[in-house]
Amino acid sequence: MSKLKSLTLFESLASISDPRIERTKEHKLVDILVIAVCATICGAESWEEIAEFGRAKQEWFAGFLELPNGIASHDTFRRVFLLLKPSELQTSFLDWVQSAVRLTSGQVVNLDGKHLRGSKKQPDGKDGLRMVSAWASAQRVVVGQVKTEEKSNEITAIPELLSMLDVSGCIVTIDAMGCQTKIVEQIVDQKGDYVVSLKGNQGNLHKDIKDYFYWAEKRRFKEIEYDYCESLEKGHGRIEERKCWVTEDIEWLEGKEKWVGLKSIVMVEAEREVIGHKATTERRYFISSLPANAKEAMRCVRGHWSIENSLHWCLDVGFREDACRTRTGHGAENLAIVRHIALNLLKQEQNCKLGIKGKRLKAGWDDRYLLKVLNI
Repeated sequence: MSKLKSLTLFESLASISDPRIERTKEHKLVDILVIAVCATICGAESWEEIAEFGRAKQEWFAGFLELPNGIASHDTFRRVFLLLKPSELQTSFLDWVQSAVRLTSGQVVNLDGKHLRGSKKQPDGKDGLRMVSAWASAQRVVVGQVKTEEKSNEITAIPELLSMLDVSGCIVTIDAMGCQTKIVEQIVDQKGDYVVSLKGNQGNLHKDIKDYFYWAEKRRFKEIEYDYCESLEKGHGRIEERKCWVTEDIEWLEGKEKWVGLKSIVMVEAEREVIGHKATTERRYFISSLPANAKEAMRCVRGHWSIENSLHWCLDVGFREDACRTRTGHGAENLAIVRHIALNLLKQEQNCKLGIKGKRLKAGWDDRYLLKVLNI
């Protein structure tokens, strides 16, 4: 995979139209956007911190930005991001990522939603911003995102996000919220495959598949064609054993014709034992358009679990996303996209062995390392 090119990023940011009226433009929009991205990489989490970072690094920024009137105030940064159309920043983001990242055949693309808790609006009680993101687990980059205000609207956000992506030949994984006939149909129409988690939101589908595997286990899968694999991992005071069963024996499944491309059903069992705690066992069930291959099914399921650790956890812990209190205008959504840009760049820089928080600090301390992150 070619590394994400910062010049392509800067060029794509330069293509965004300025939402301000002409007489208020003392600072170039691209300068404001580039400084905000760099400040976010280096640990800035508020408009004041972004502006202060710009002032501290003004001489450094002057090496590649015009800065006709120096560094903008924090009020200017805030006003620009509240006015800027997220669709424009989203398009810029997609142009940048898609110029460097090619989703190849067999690659797992995880779709999942995240609640930005700090954006909850008071006192109207609204839930606040939710972002549904697409994560390319092998390449460790966000390849797209869309906003949704309510949890139920992930059902409408996922098709919108899918339409932005070329998932031809890829395997799309979605949690139970996205277990919808129209969504799997769209994935197949876009020439992709799917592995979709099940819960009780699709009538008897979850129960029927759960009951089937219970019955099959009772007879030890006698006269049933299936595939099986297991794995055992130890580390950090924890032992985790995973088992996966997958079968194409679905002729009995009522309503299977509604699920375009459906070829197999999957059961994954995870038993976790943490030192000093009681062992826990969890079983989850999936539908898939893939043939019965347990190792491949396990890879896809584990790939989807990784979005929690590799993306959501990093945003919460490394970027303190839930602590961000930006709520007005388009500010929350635009900053979420900027954090995705920063996360992509930090994930791609692999010479430094620190975590995301440590990399952010190092980039702020060391201009040479920041240039490496930007790949300049």
